[in-house]
Amino acid sequence: MTDPDKQPFTAHLEELRSRLIKCFIAVGVGFLLSYAFKQQIFDILTMPLVGVLKPGDHLIYTNLPEAFFTFLKAAFICGLMLASPVILYQFWMFVAPGLYDKEKRLVMPILFLSTFFFLGGALFGYFIVFPIGFEFFLSFASETIRPMPSMKEYLGFSSKLLLAFGLAFELPLVITFMARLGIVSVASLKKHRKYAIFLFFVAAAILTPPDVVTQILMALPMMLLYELSIIGARVFGRKSAPDAQSSSDVEP
Repeated sequence: MTDPDKQPFTAHLEELRSRLIKCFIAVGVGFLLSYAFKQQIFDILTMPLVGVLKPGDHLIYTNLPEAFFTFLKAAFICGLMLASPVILYQFWMFVAPGLYDKEKRLVMPILFLSTFFFLGGALFGYFIVFPIGFEFFLSFASETIRPMPSMKEYLGFSSKLLLAFGLAFELPLVITFMARLGIVSVASLKKHRKYAIFLFFVAAAILTPPDVVTQILMALPMMLLYELSIIGARVFGRKSAPDAQSSSDVEP
């Protein structure tokens, strides 16, 4: 006799497998499309560095397959970004049946805002931090010291920074969501502001290269985002219940 709980569980796994396959197909299609424009994608990624290089300087590759694998990695990253709407949609369709109506109303705005803040952080890193940081690094060049950045090292360095800034800019959304759940409050956020600033500089030191300029360029926006988080917690956070003590003071 078949266990009545077995079929729903296997159906659940089958749905998960189906949606994962669709995600992999989307990533594969995005990768193929991106690889067709691999040179243009890499040129766009290197524009902040090329803009501050001296005339005659350029990127290099130090072993024969390095350029090929670098283009593969750049195309895969771009393909993953192109496939992200499909991945988010498949994730939503998988978890939506198990959510309450109130939770369903929160998931889509959270997915949209998380994407918005992540892209905002990556664009901030690309347009603001990259030119300043690269110019700082290249300032150590001299008549006897010539910078020769390789393709592989640049892709790893830039992708790591873009990811770090994208994640850092998720801070207001995370804190506002925590305030909505009642985990944190505006008072606690203000009280622990100095500890948060210290943690921002520690996180910037871990996520960015070991130079003061890049660390400051990450820590300062995080401080501003923390203040934005306090505003978000005040507007969207869970409202505290009336003071029970004041009501208990009233005699019947």
